[in-house]
Amino acid sequence: MLPPIPILSDYGISPERGFLPSEIPLEILPDPYYAKWEAVVSNLQALILSRRIRQTVDRMPTLSPGYLRTENEWRRAYVILVFILHGYVWGGNKPEERIPPQLTIPLFEICDHLEVPPVATYAGVCLWNYKPIFSDEPVDDLDNLSCINTYTGSLDEQWFYLISVAIEARGAPSIPLMLQAITAARAGNSNTVTECLQRLAETLDEITTILERMYEHCDPYVFYHRIRPYLAGSKNMGDAGLPNGLLYDTGNGKAEYRQYGGGSNAQSSLIQFFDIVLGVEHRPTGEKPKDSPSAEEEVPGKPARHGFIQEMRTYMPGPHRRFLQHISSVSNIRHFVDTHRSDKALCIAYDACLSMLRTMRDKHIQIVSRYIIIQSRESQRQTPSTSPRNPNRTPAVNLANVRHGEKSEKKLRGTGGTALIPFLKQARDETCEPAIDAWARRLLSNGPGPGQMSFVSLSKLGEHADGKVEVVGLSGTWAADDSEGGICHW
Repeated sequence: MLPPIPILSDYGISPERGFLPSEIPLEILPDPYYAKWEAVVSNLQALILSRRIRQTVDRMPTLSPGYLRTENEWRRAYVILVFILHGYVWGGNKPEERIPPQLTIPLFEICDHLEVPPVATYAGVCLWNYKPIFSDEPVDDLDNLSCINTYTGSLDEQWFYLISVAIEARGAPSIPLMLQAITAARAGNSNTVTECLQRLAETLDEITTILERMYEHCDPYVFYHRIRPYLAGSKNMGDAGLPNGLLYDTGNGKAEYRQYGGGSNAQSSLIQFFDIVLGVEHRPTGEKPKDSPSAEEEVPGKPARHGFIQEMRTYMPGPHRRFLQHISSVSNIRHFVDTHRSDKALCIAYDACLSMLRTMRDKHIQIVSRYIIIQSRESQRQTPSTSPRNPNRTPAVNLANVRHGEKSEKKLRGTGGTALIPFLKQARDETCEPAIDAWARRLLSNGPGPGQMSFVSLSKLGEHADGKVEVVGLSGTWAADDSEGGICHW
């Protein structure tokens, strides 16, 4: 018996807003009991600028989440505390590894309730941290969106988050649409599946257009040096001063080190949803397809390697994570198209979706190249004392400006270009692999057309002599020989 098609409401997913909450996120907790939390987060930029964030948090009372009533309030409390948390860790000349009970105790309880880790996730900085300027206008319009909280107070930071919010809102109708396609495929209704795929291809094209607007208001220098450091997690951050991660102090002499990755767009359930419904499978970086002559044979008893994409699901809200698991069990579009190869309209519609998804990943390569690779190279040319922006001030230690000695050359954090391109190239190529028609596979594998940026022109940037493969993304880095990693591993 086939598993049932998932019901969106069972997973807190809205047919209109998708993985965004069905109600607009709260700008402030209504109970005055939480006024001290709200006071700190509303003055976060001033507290960071004056280097008073840590002493202010240390003087805060330890508040209980017991007065939170609705899911919207729980989400607001999580947003408040993770913004304060990252400001506390990175708001000084050196990172602070010990997290005081004033943050640890309530944050752990809130995270258990929401089924998210105690770190700033994509849900915390994007999904639950926006508001429409005018409530009667659509939330998929970038010109009608604003952020509730930021680390820097800059337009650049708001724009970086809001691009993702607009993408989530624009892609939301595709979720019930593809559930309809899965149902139609079960019934053998080729026309309905074709229509759904055609509409999905249009949506993916619209999402790519939104992604390309990143350049309008988010300056690469500001992002790399001012915003990105606050998105860092505590995993593999030894070079930046957190060799053991963060020490979460729960009081009463109890404390434990934990390491978490930082916020990453790879934690978007929507993007993973597209891959799942279209039958796109992602492997750990460097791993060949099973039918490839150079693919390694599986060794009995050897633990399976899990890729970065799969790891990022653990940073999603629990209901969203379970929804993706449910979708994986009912996804049938790729098989349906494969068994109806004579239906050219169906095949073209399916391959068009893959093409649009591939184009989106091409654009992502371009954006990360401009915002990370180029900025990283320029940063490495300058010493802290010669920075044109801060000539008289020693910069804070974070993943934007950590210097690496000879011994750490193979474990660069937030620098180098070769890692990024192989990972994103593989992710893009994997998007093409399910293509049905041979001509479509050739077209998709040939890369961008003349005049468009290609990964080839960037593949030599910062290349290591030993060919070491490391993946660098918007908020971190990962080495291919680790057991985990990907676009963002901080």
